[in-house]
Amino acid sequence: MRLDKLSAVRAASTMIVFIPYGKTLIDLDLPDGKVLAILRSRDFNGEINEFRAVQEALNNPIGCDRLMEASSSKRSICIIVSDYTRATPNRILLPPIIESLKDAGVKSEGIKVLIAYGLHKPAPRELALEFLGKDIVEEVNVVDHDAEREDDLTYIGKTSFGTKLSVNRQIIDSDLIILTGLIEPHFFAGYSGGRKAILPGVAGREAIFNNHGFNMIMHPYARYGFLEGNPIHEDMVEAVKMIRRQMYMVNVVIDKRHRVTRAFAGDVFKAHLTGVRFLDKYIRVKSPAKADIVVTSNGGYPLDRDLYQAVKGMATGELVVKKGGVIVVFAECVDGVGRGHEEFYHLMAEAKTPDEVLERIRREEPIKDQWQAQIMARILREMRVIIVTKNVKHSVIEEMHMIPSSSPEEAIEEARRIVRNDAKIIAIPEGPYIIPYAED
Repeated sequence: MRLDKLSAVRAASTMIVFIPYGKTLIDLDLPDGKVLAILRSRDFNGEINEFRAVQEALNNPIGCDRLMEASSSKRSICIIVSDYTRATPNRILLPPIIESLKDAGVKSEGIKVLIAYGLHKPAPRELALEFLGKDIVEEVNVVDHDAEREDDLTYIGKTSFGTKLSVNRQIIDSDLIILTGLIEPHFFAGYSGGRKAILPGVAGREAIFNNHGFNMIMHPYARYGFLEGNPIHEDMVEAVKMIRRQMYMVNVVIDKRHRVTRAFAGDVFKAHLTGVRFLDKYIRVKSPAKADIVVTSNGGYPLDRDLYQAVKGMATGELVVKKGGVIVVFAECVDGVGRGHEEFYHLMAEAKTPDEVLERIRREEPIKDQWQAQIMARILREMRVIIVTKNVKHSVIEEMHMIPSSSPEEAIEEARRIVRNDAKIIAIPEGPYIIPYAED
């Protein structure tokens, strides 16, 4: 997918915008005079060498020793990695990390890779091979985290937010925990990466439910781009501090072509915050105003692999669409509604209105996937959502209170019919990989 094509060209009276959809791009024709803005991340300057970026971070850690020194006396290392729903470049991240550990004298049998599934359904082996790489899978022990397998968890304690923290025993049994991941905007934790590898990544079901609880999600700072004052983020930070094991972080930032542009290693909190500040310079994008229609994506593969994840694209559109407006989301959804996310569907489909969804969650929590349904219902209370996909039945999308569309043309026509033909349009091709904002 040529994500460097995320620009627009004019042709006659239309503007062609390229929207990520799976591993391809869709050419979207928008009426030129109606386009208020096309919002994109700023380009990263300088030569991009992905492996060198990771190596330079390992050589120049933030707030602590180099990984080689930090691991020199350790016998058991646990590397926490993102799962298949994330664009984290594990194939680039892991080799230099493992090489540093070997240089420190750590043997392959002393290294474990723990996949941070949170409450996501663990992937089959062929998918793990895809996002980790055959060499890694064959060289070290790879373990799936299962938040619902009580025998695999160790209770740590309770945070000030009331989260009863249990974590995968693999990290407690390790001398050093390495948190890997991708720093990107997150629709309720503010940003991904860093502390999220622990909670929700390798935490137990009960801890995730509390951290993603109704009141936490409803907090006005539980949104894209907020860390300070965000209770979800602050609860995650407390969770990490409660684990009395040495930790080390290696996170990356990627560009619109999903290439590593910069890596950040070292202290979990200092390195993560440095990465967030770096990212902000490129992904916070001002819009001249809010629009009647926002056209966006879920960033293409792998983030758009299901409708569950596509709520992130909706939340991006929510930031710059007018009340009563329309958000059009392109998402391939090769996994349909989502592997293991049946409850998400039922929460939406069994309610007559978005308000009923919110009331049921408030009344009956904890319910698996309630946070995704809650955010989606919050959006649907104020605006309409059109989903462009060929992999979810139209009837299912309608049952979930959205409007299905099989083509870009149909989606734009329907959006303009809902608001009015002279409606202004904003396009956000990268979807949840940027944070758009409008001062009004």
